[in-house]
Amino acid sequence: MSHSPKNLVILGATGSIGDSTLDIIARHPEKFDLVAISGHKNVDKLTKLCEKFNPRYVVISDESLYLQLAENISNLNIKTKVLAGESELETICTLPEVDMVVAAIVGSAGMKPVLATVKAGKDLLLANKEALVVAGDLVMSAARESQSNIIPLDSEHNAIYQCLPDSYIVGETPRSVDKIILTASGGPFWNKPIEEFSHITPEQACAHPNWDMGKKISVDSATLMNKGLEVIEAYWLFNMPINQIDVHVHPQSIIHSLVCFKDGSLLAQLGEPDMRIPISYGLGLGNRLTSGAKTINLLEHGKLDFIEPDYHKFPCLRLARDSIESGGTAMAVLNIANEVVVDAFLNHKIPFTSIAEINQKVLEHVSIEPVSSLEQLLELDIEVRSLTSQLIVN
Repeated sequence: MSHSPKNLVILGATGSIGDSTLDIIARHPEKFDLVAISGHKNVDKLTKLCEKFNPRYVVISDESLYLQLAENISNLNIKTKVLAGESELETICTLPEVDMVVAAIVGSAGMKPVLATVKAGKDLLLANKEALVVAGDLVMSAARESQSNIIPLDSEHNAIYQCLPDSYIVGETPRSVDKIILTASGGPFWNKPIEEFSHITPEQACAHPNWDMGKKISVDSATLMNKGLEVIEAYWLFNMPINQIDVHVHPQSIIHSLVCFKDGSLLAQLGEPDMRIPISYGLGLGNRLTSGAKTINLLEHGKLDFIEPDYHKFPCLRLARDSIESGGTAMAVLNIANEVVVDAFLNHKIPFTSIAEINQKVLEHVSIEPVSSLEQLLELDIEVRSLTSQLIVN
């Protein structure tokens, strides 16, 4: 029985998630029809991708580069239509023929197209953290209304999703589950004495032992804020109270997460740190596709360690849990403040230890309200960035 190919959009096709997704699509050309791709500034890469995959549309979100990309595409003699500007991201996600959207745009720029995708009832393969951390309330209620199917691509959340029954729908509280455990590598400093934290340099914070990541996410991994944000995502995706979401430090990064069931069973998903594994599971909607990733050899690793996280050494993880307890806009406030302070740290304006301190001050200064709209969150973004910048200077 042959199935018609899935019509796919990739937001953020020029980044690493885009690379991994396109690698899988190239392995299964009969299963996917690439309707549209987007990128922010990388004209050369977008041109090459259009030449190779021939999508119907390409969006460059930086409008100033429209003419350059349009000229490149016209020279290729292909039928790809060039669009420009952030509003066109929503256009391509909501096209009637689109079945599935891979959302891999980093930061708040990814929120509007994610919400548009969900409202249109499309399958959403979600790799954008901000959409849930900042606007989880809006995204999940829109998904329930439109019956949009959300599949998380983050390796930890995808691991939990893989451990749950096939019938499970993201956003429901999973039955028979006692708790979920997110694993954390611990970053480069989990066994470094806290007295030395004030001397940590941006270069040290960006040298992650297991994953090759961008600077912002590397610093978030070093402070364990990244895991805190993932706890917030898990809270929205799996609709579980915060006291049923645990974190275990697991330095080998082989077990990506675990699900504890009420009968005492514990299911875990193990694999190489290769994003093609969660992405291929998402693209297959639970049917496993060959991904090009190699199967892990446990004999080479020998042992797996699990350690309780140190909330005193890594207060950002506690702040994330506190923000869930506070509810409303607290999670958005923490995420926005953290973006600003990490940037300040990377530019040698504040010490490593000030990241958590300033994040906490911002949470104490901003009044927390129920989340009502994307416009409210975008206004909040401006307010929190301004306040955080003032606290950095002072």
